[in-house]
Amino acid sequence: MARPRARKRGPLRIDEAELAAFRAGLRRRYSDAEILEELRAAAQRLGRSPTMREFAQDPEARVHPQTVIEHFGTWNAAKRAAGLFPRRFLTRDDLLNQLQALGDELGRTPTARDLVARRRALPSASLYAHTFGSLANALREAGFEVLQGEERLERAISQGVTLAQTIGRLPKMSDWADARRDDRALLSEWQVYRLLDVPRGAWTAFQFLVRERLRDAGVDVLADGSLRSGG
Repeated sequence: MARPRARKRGPLRIDEAELAAFRAGLRRRYSDAEILEELRAAAQRLGRSPTMREFAQDPEARVHPQTVIEHFGTWNAAKRAAGLFPRRFLTRDDLLNQLQALGDELGRTPTARDLVARRRALPSASLYAHTFGSLANALREAGFEVLQGEERLERAISQGVTLAQTIGRLPKMSDWADARRDDRALLSEWQVYRLLDVPRGAWTAFQFLVRERLRDAGVDVLADGSLRSGG
């Protein structure tokens, strides 16, 4: 019995309309919103905006980078849509503009902690350090006041004097934390604590400096830290 002869295949052709319909069908597996959330989740796990390779190697990512590109055209367009800035395409001006916008939002000089809290939407502190030498340099170039150690301590003491006169005693750390919730221009209590290089009891050392400044101004500070009211 003769064996059936194999059919000879013709030249490979792709119908553009059928291909478009096929791609559209694949896209319907994931919505744009779902893909953007995948990108944001990957960035949160990684701690920065992911490259295409990093995303492909993420074992928790449910979509392939090519699917992302099919939806948004390019990898970086997808990251921009997700609020993840493509790091290598940010210019110095872009970075400074982001800092200035954050400062306007906060009403104060941004900190590294502010950038960490917004890491899914803003460049990282490490990128600023890499580009400008340090985050402090970037802040200065963006027009913010960035104090050095002695200047920061002097500012803290002045703030401590004002707070002491408001509450009628030398401020405890808890007093400072309460005041900072209402006035973000204050350094944090832990920033103040770290300004004093003493073996232990940094806050009492700070209270001592505030007391001395109050005494210089003619304010009587009692042994328990309370301020004597004027007679």
